[in-house]
Amino acid sequence: MTNLTRRQSLALLGAAAAAPMIPAPAFAGTKLKVGALRFTSHAASFVAFERGYFADEGLDVEFEFFQAAQPMAVAIASGDVDYAVTAISGGLISLAEKGAAKVIGGALSEEEGIDGQKILASVAAFDAGLTSPAMLDGKSYGITQPGSSFHYMGSKIAAKEGVKVSFKPLNKVGAIIGALKSGQIDAWSIVPHIAKGLAGAGKVKIIGNVSDYIPNYQVTTVFTSANNAANERAKTEAFLRAFSKGADDFNAALVDKTAGDEAATEMVNLIHKYVYADKPIEKAEKSIRNGAMRINAGAALNKASVMDQLDWFKSEGMIKDSVTYETLVDDSYVKTIM
Repeated sequence: MTNLTRRQSLALLGAAAAAPMIPAPAFAGTKLKVGALRFTSHAASFVAFERGYFADEGLDVEFEFFQAAQPMAVAIASGDVDYAVTAISGGLISLAEKGAAKVIGGALSEEEGIDGQKILASVAAFDAGLTSPAMLDGKSYGITQPGSSFHYMGSKIAAKEGVKVSFKPLNKVGAIIGALKSGQIDAWSIVPHIAKGLAGAGKVKIIGNVSDYIPNYQVTTVFTSANNAANERAKTEAFLRAFSKGADDFNAALVDKTAGDEAATEMVNLIHKYVYADKPIEKAEKSIRNGAMRINAGAALNKASVMDQLDWFKSEGMIKDSVTYETLVDDSYVKTIM
């Protein structure tokens, strides 16, 4: 037992009183549902959860998983999900126009020098001559829904090559994969962890890179309800801080590879809890590493890319000409890239 004199006791009490108070998180115990796909591209959210960055902000996060972008946008608008990461879709823009949703930051991006999304052909189509995007004329192209990111990518690729394709809506990524493997559709484009895995197994052929057709493409964005964006600023900032820390860890481990081999292995193991979780790590690891595209630091948003996407939706008659960048985006939370 340690015996303290009265003077020593008073000294300790004085020191304690002088020490700065460590505040509890402003949102201690606040429950949030975060929408995600089981893709490596959603790793920032997974890392923020697993490493306690959300908890550090007082956010009690639960994931809600989806298989396409548009249902996630509907879930945000209905209040079933609080924050989410996915591509800009016609459904998201429509909900923003109705005052129900807002993009508040950027996530996955195509970046020169980093292997990104791939353009794929079925084996049957490849053997019949579809060996490059220039040969897409008259071919079928898989999409989840009209107005999805797959629709945008396919249309931009076709326009640049001066060809026409027929778009086949199949609702879910899994259905598109099945159709491509069986030759029911001719082509598709998708993130590298899926593309390289399919190609490596001999199920499809890689015939090009999306970045050659859409440089600096803001592939996915962070979005929330219009109410959260306008009236829950502190909570939204807390979410973005935690998300951004997750992105920094992911980029350092698997994109820039500055964190070292041990950190990269640890990151792969963390992501494996969510991506290819049904496969042993020995089979999943290569695909997870192959999916390491840049997630924007600080959730910065590529404004030029978002505006290009809006222009495409207008050119296709999917949204009104009156829809503006400000209709869709509240960029007061993050830096913008032009």
